[in-house]
Amino acid sequence: MAYAYFIWFLLCQFLVFVSEIQAKLPAVIVFGDSSVDAGNNNFIPTVARSNFQPYGRDFNGGRATGRFSNGKIATDFISEALGVKPTIPAYLDPAYNISDFATGVTFASAATGYDNATSNVLAVIPLWKELEYYKDYQKLLRAYLGETKANEIISEALHVISAGTNDFLENYYAMPAGPGSRRTQFTITGYQDFLADIAQNFVKSLYNLGARKISLGGLPPMGCMPLERTTNLMGQHECVERYNNVASQFNGKLSGLVLKLNKELPGIKLVFSNPYFAFMQIIRRPALYGFDVTAVACCATGMFEMGYACARDSMFSCTNADKYVFWDAFHPTQKTNRIIADHVVKSALAKFL
Repeated sequence: MAYAYFIWFLLCQFLVFVSEIQAKLPAVIVFGDSSVDAGNNNFIPTVARSNFQPYGRDFNGGRATGRFSNGKIATDFISEALGVKPTIPAYLDPAYNISDFATGVTFASAATGYDNATSNVLAVIPLWKELEYYKDYQKLLRAYLGETKANEIISEALHVISAGTNDFLENYYAMPAGPGSRRTQFTITGYQDFLADIAQNFVKSLYNLGARKISLGGLPPMGCMPLERTTNLMGQHECVERYNNVASQFNGKLSGLVLKLNKELPGIKLVFSNPYFAFMQIIRRPALYGFDVTAVACCATGMFEMGYACARDSMFSCTNADKYVFWDAFHPTQKTNRIIADHVVKSALAKFL
């Protein structure tokens, strides 16, 4: 009898714990670039898309949703780990509506960045437009649930920001130096400060719209992406340390920003979610995680292809993406996304549970 009562007590405690998680995090709301875009770019006129095979070949039902991976992306795994839902839908996808978005939505757009000039490169959704979509979402949420319930969800939801890589690799270092180019306007340190200011203003905008639980994401070791290694001829195709150093420096600025805003904004719970060291550990010691290949990607030759260059019928694509750290020349595989998401949840997001 005592044993049965003990089991019943443990069950009750578990149910209370689960209900507390659900109460604390009713939704996951996402902003950023291809690292967290679940298919918004499918519905705008841009070449920065991935809604075709072999993308999504390991997703539910083998569907190419517009996620830049063979399966789920990090925010899907984060949402699942936090007990919200297994995948986060794209706001522009007409297959979903406010009843789906009430528990999670992504406004992210592949190839965008903090800098408006970055979004112009491939004609994608700039960060300010993602914020406008969020305002529209809030109106829909209030119409759907009522003012009080909607405001509660907004204040208790986890807001995730993941951007910055494209600002450096697609814009600052990729665009020819000349009148109007960011390389002409800024030193690399000055550009980092410019982007950090935009990140700060974006966090403040979310705060002013009612968000209180916010994760500001750091950059990965972007010099280790297959595209950068492929073009690093003088460095024998090793990681481009200059780019990794820039990512690390920028992460330091974002981390400082988080400390600053937590002191300035009453009631905010802002965390810095840093994937850099976990990602670097995977690249340096892949066998620990069951990976065989780090320098090239699974898709096509794995050296430079992404998006439309990752053709369905490429004879070079790998058969088992779980052995590869990268899916295409710029984006991780589903397995890598899961590992990084698990690290971020344990190191930064656990405070919200």
